[in-house]
Amino acid sequence: MKLVVAKRTKRNEYTMAKHNTEKPKNVDYFQVPKPLWKRIKKLFPPVPKKRRRGRPPVDNRAALNGIWYVLWTGCQWKAIHKDWFGVSSSVLHERFQTWQQNGIFDKIMRLMVKFYNKKRKIKWKWQSIDSKSVPAPLGGSETGKNPTDRSKQGAKLHLLVDQRGMPLAVHITGANDHDKWSADDLIISIVVKRPKKKKQHLCADKGYDYDDVHEFVEQERYIAHIKHRRRRGEPVVEECPIPGEKRYPARRWVVERTLGWLTKRRSLRVRWCKKFANWKALVQFACAHILFNCAFFG
Repeated sequence: MKLVVAKRTKRNEYTMAKHNTEKPKNVDYFQVPKPLWKRIKKLFPPVPKKRRRGRPPVDNRAALNGIWYVLWTGCQWKAIHKDWFGVSSSVLHERFQTWQQNGIFDKIMRLMVKFYNKKRKIKWKWQSIDSKSVPAPLGGSETGKNPTDRSKQGAKLHLLVDQRGMPLAVHITGANDHDKWSADDLIISIVVKRPKKKKQHLCADKGYDYDDVHEFVEQERYIAHIKHRRRRGEPVVEECPIPGEKRYPARRWVVERTLGWLTKRRSLRVRWCKKFANWKALVQFACAHILFNCAFFG
């Protein structure tokens, strides 16, 4: 009886490993997942093999593991001990900024969007946009006074996702910038080309219900599903003013869920980076991980 149970258990483990139907239960904060590393390691500059004077160069995998730890825990760079990853905190921060300036994290996100499209196919039919304000205590570029947080310094993360909620475009602004000014930037900055022949719907909340947003969305050949914002002096209408909106189920919640996934990483819950490009690099790295999980595990 024990042999039969053991065989069934091994068979189930082999089936799950073959089809990748189950996500890992716990995230390893100290190490980038091996399948993800195998697909992105070619994007990093090669480490010179010849030994020169001085200390040997730091391995790319070890440096990326340190960045991965900072992304998930939100700790300071100087709080990382050299024994953890074999990299000092100063070298780790310098390597992160060098990779960000060379566009490595932008390439990682683009690669993962293409990988997701190859494995699962991007669901272009229904797309959603939304934003999330986060505090930025240290200030810096692309920050502003948050009107919803007693005018404290903050930043705003704008996101465009497909029907499954997978991020296709990221944009960073100050917390005092209105959402309507970022709609065109999000649509233009989609990392892959949109299909022209397919019918595409765009869902958004009341913050995007402005004439210029509607004009740009129609210009980009979207069917707009923007929640109506009642104007001053306009009577309250119980029925939905958008024609045909009642026929469709709720679609905008997927972008809110993805924003919730991103804020599980503590470096994105509060922006401690003064340079907005550094914080955007962390956001792109997190989006790449979400895309990889959906493509690899389903």
